[in-house]
Amino acid sequence: MGLSKIGALVAALAAAGQVAAHGFVSDVIINGVKYKNYDPTSDWYQAPANRPIRFSAGWTAEQEDLGFVAPNAYGTPDIICHRQATPGKGHIRVAAGDVVTLQWNTWPESHKGPVFDHLANCNGPCESVNKNDLRFFKIDGAGLTTAPSTYAGDVLIQNKNQWSVRIPANIAAGNYVLRHEILALHSAAQPTRPSPTPSA
Repeated sequence: MGLSKIGALVAALAAAGQVAAHGFVSDVIINGVKYKNYDPTSDWYQAPANRPIRFSAGWTAEQEDLGFVAPNAYGTPDIICHRQATPGKGHIRVAAGDVVTLQWNTWPESHKGPVFDHLANCNGPCESVNKNDLRFFKIDGAGLTTAPSTYAGDVLIQNKNQWSVRIPANIAAGNYVLRHEILALHSAAQPTRPSPTPSA
């Protein structure tokens, strides 16, 4: 069983227009051990001039408003993991076949939609990877779970805002970024929606 390092690029793709309506992945849990993730509401201002940013495998991003990436930015690097995102300061060791649980601080019931998980090999340390070089591949996903209106996002809420994904047992050892996405569909009929809101 190979060991991998997961840089927890945890992305929430949501179609929300209200600033306070979203959540973010607050913790990553592996084999019963909880790791704090990057907190976009407060960690961004802990610049090195003031004090060191605490260890986190989660990527930093300019998303303190928990807002979305605008449709005119879909073709920019911001869509990879959020506005001006940079790699996390650390990594978490994960064995192939392990289950990674992503704990959200909250997720609105109105933001129904599918949940996806992707990995990308960093081909070196994820802490210094160029996000434009990442090539993601899907390892998990769920959409409509029970017709007519129960989606994977509803299952996440029912599970106390947690989503678990198994790392493939046959994955090669290496350094990977895990990208976790929720795609909210509540505004999908509007011309500029859904609007991805990556939370790194």
